[in-house]
Amino acid sequence: SGDKYSAAALSIVFHSRSPMVPTFRSDVRVFFVEQQQQSSSSNTTTTISKESKPKTMAWFGGGADLTPYYLFDEDITFFHNTYRDLCRKHSSEEGVIFPYEDFKRTCDNYFYLPARSEHRGTGGIFFDDMNASKPSINFVKDVVTSWLPSYLPIISKRRSVKYNEQQKQWQLLRRGRYLEFNLLYDRGVKFGLANASPRVEGVMVSAPPLIAWEYKHEIKKGSEEERLTKILKCPKEWATTTTTTPII
Repeated sequence: SGDKYSAAALSIVFHSRSPMVPTFRSDVRVFFVEQQQQSSSSNTTTTISKESKPKTMAWFGGGADLTPYYLFDEDITFFHNTYRDLCRKHSSEEGVIFPYEDFKRTCDNYFYLPARSEHRGTGGIFFDDMNASKPSINFVKDVVTSWLPSYLPIISKRRSVKYNEQQKQWQLLRRGRYLEFNLLYDRGVKFGLANASPRVEGVMVSAPPLIAWEYKHEIKKGSEEERLTKILKCPKEWATTTTTTPII
């Protein structure tokens, strides 16, 4: 109570025109807390002199994830392998560990719609409350520089794939679920709208430009839509045991 805090964030969300290209979401954020000194004899806050410096603590958060509309398994594996390899690169024998498996599980758990009993997408990595240090700063920087290399190859391979009106409608229905998550469960949206004078346009800028909703939409058995839905109900391990290979 009484501590000063500040925060900064950088986020990117790409909503594709083609239903064959997944939506990509990514962000990094940092929180600073400047702790005021406490009196040793009471709980009252003492004034900090100009000579003394308040203790400042910092934490990182962030991640990257995909929300596909049609599954191309090799694309999702490539994406997960990219961040698995990144986590391994920054983990060391000295005890500094950036566990992909934990970050992947956290991502799956966070982007979940309990009312639907399904996950928003095929995940990626998500981390929070990571103490700021030289290793964690380098890790977060590398997460940012990996955003486009993890996504652009997928765009290049799938943007020319033909699709029909039914597939486009399915994309819009799935984007309706994306918006459901944002409005009902996303902590960042809730935090942004809870301010006295919220920047509504800024907070909602990550929302899909177009969505659809259909009462009791029925999915055809054996379809690609059903295959995706099963994965969203029960996430799988996408990363392979080998290092990342480019998708061609």
